Amino acid sequence: MPLSSLNEEQYAAATAPAGHNLVIASAGTGKTSTIVGRIAHLLRSDVAPENILLLTFTNKAAGEMIARLGNYFPNNYISRIEAGTFHAVSYRWLRKNRPDLTLKQPGELKTLFRGIYERRNFSRMNVETEPFAANYLYDLYNLYQNASLDSFDEWLLQKYPEQEILIDAYIDICQEYEATKDEFGFMSFNDLLLNTKKYIDDMDISFREILVDEYQDTNTLQGSLIDTMKSQSLFCVGDYDQSIYAFNGANIENINTFTKRYPDAKVYTLKINYRSYYPILSLANRVIERNPRIYPKRLEVGRKGEGEAPRLLQYKELFEQYQSIAHRIKESYRDYEDVAVIFRNNASADGIEASLRELGVPCRRKGGTSFFESKEVKFLLDVMAFLINPKDMMAFIHIYEYANGVGVALAQEIFKLFVHFGDGNAMRGILNPVVYDLPLPKRITSYQLGLFDDDPDFAPSGRFDAMGLEKRISEHPLLKHPKMTQDAVRFFADTVALYSSLDKDRRPSYLLRQIISSKLYSRIVDMLSKQRAKNRSGEIDDDKKELAKERILRKARLLLDLSMNYTETDRFLNAMILGGGELSEGSGVNLLTVHASKGLEFADVYVIDLMDGRFPNRKLMSRNGGDIEEERRLFYVAVTRAKDRLYLSYAKYDRVKKSDFKPSPFLYEANLLKSEACDIISQNEEKG
Repeated sequence: MPLSSLNEEQYAAATAPAGHNLVIASAGTGKTSTIVGRIAHLLRSDVAPENILLLTFTNKAAGEMIARLGNYFPNNYISRIEAGTFHAVSYRWLRKNRPDLTLKQPGELKTLFRGIYERRNFSRMNVETEPFAANYLYDLYNLYQNASLDSFDEWLLQKYPEQEILIDAYIDICQEYEATKDEFGFMSFNDLLLNTKKYIDDMDISFREILVDEYQDTNTLQGSLIDTMKSQSLFCVGDYDQSIYAFNGANIENINTFTKRYPDAKVYTLKINYRSYYPILSLANRVIERNPRIYPKRLEVGRKGEGEAPRLLQYKELFEQYQSIAHRIKESYRDYEDVAVIFRNNASADGIEASLRELGVPCRRKGGTSFFESKEVKFLLDVMAFLINPKDMMAFIHIYEYANGVGVALAQEIFKLFVHFGDGNAMRGILNPVVYDLPLPKRITSYQLGLFDDDPDFAPSGRFDAMGLEKRISEHPLLKHPKMTQDAVRFFADTVALYSSLDKDRRPSYLLRQIISSKLYSRIVDMLSKQRAKNRSGEIDDDKKELAKERILRKARLLLDLSMNYTETDRFLNAMILGGGELSEGSGVNLLTVHASKGLEFADVYVIDLMDGRFPNRKLMSRNGGDIEEERRLFYVAVTRAKDRLYLSYAKYDRVKKSDFKPSPFLYEANLLKSEACDIISQNEEKG
């Protein structure tokens, strides 16, 4: 039984009586083992698996816990446990009642939002206040959904009272955005939770116990969803010292006020760390104890042996830091996969990645642009998404943005034309139009809200006769649109050829092979490889182009490999959206933002760029409503990833920007620096 391997503290938590239980699980103290032990205890106490809900922040974490339980219980028994992320679980519940539900990535919805925003002409409103940019307003709206139960205008005016004169325009944009999503059946990640909360009574959902992992990272919306489910018992595991997602709406008050909101709550503390040696934990304690202590605790060492003391590496210049650390990693005996370089900002990763690759050291980055957000992968998924659901306007827009001269606004217009030509079905409008006239609906004009639009005139399609188009293309009513160019027509012809060959009922791997081998995808590969092969002069480097093409096709093959595990295309697409962020490419040294490193552990850890302004990041603190306490928690998370050896580094000068740096205050708090005149490791010593 999983319970037999638990220590005294873990066992007490795992076998707690039903009710409101909070487990404070510090870094490396075995929270996963405790959660697995708790579920085993529930099952042994005759709680049916379908009456247990496990909520995690990655589907990988949920899968690992269920897999551990599989060592003690039949797989067909534990598979009845409802487990996954808040979004994945909500998606499964909603899907039963909304089979047409189309989940969209934030980047796609931001494009939709921006298109709606750009139809407003704020200059006509004749106000002195500078309006928010489209992307910033979108980010604010999403943050509001996660962080507040008030109305958007109330929430926004509390933060930005100077924007009051523009609030009606902002609300109008958000309302049209929501209406457009409803029209096309789109849902954001936030919508999954909002709709689950709204319809939970209708879905007849109830559990004997809800277990929540990483409770400190829950936001206001997730907290209210948990309350809405009214479980008989709640088992929350988290650590306020690892709450690092305030920028994304995480509400540390959820864990801080647990005992106030639930007066009958019991609090259990796991304080024995089995991951790191004493010197690393001692450093972590010295820094994090400067934050307010909500629930008393202090990490204790559970690992035998003394271990090496953390080392401070100081360099005269920024890039020397990256080069020296790359040499140190190359010369160490560690497997590269067991080494991590952790940084506060993605900008820090470029220098260390370049230095490692120069030495032939393989590395992989996580915490930056997702594999699934790369243009070549996203295009393949969009082509499949539009095949499965011709109402998916965003997939269509992303496809058509690759046609020369066709932007977001025109792509949206063309999509509506296809819906019109197909009498309500865009795919039919592309392949077999049944309506040939070209009226466009008149749009509402409101100068108060900055709206404007005019209907275009239409042009004869005969202007494309010299192109030698096949009949089904040359006679298509789309060619009468005045903004269609020869390039856009060729793109349309390739689109028709591809979709004519695809059968949406085939397996996703079969469809992907057809798309990858199509003329349309060849066009995309050529376009992207040329863009990535341009020199500063604007000329195309043929060698770089071939390398870029090879990398693009390698990503396509990786996506094809992932599709082999699925028989239904819609399930494959939604799995890529819900779980795509958890996957990373390649092997070698791990280059991670602090946020991406959370929950992981490595033998050797380098925390780099520990300069005041970079870590802590003063700009992000002021922009995202953070504070030095959250930056300190980020530092704590970074250093507690190390099992054996910890290196902390900073540089004094950036020769590119010609700017001086001061050491991070966390280095003083860790007693690694006592004053600016303290002894340090010189660059010469480092090379030795």
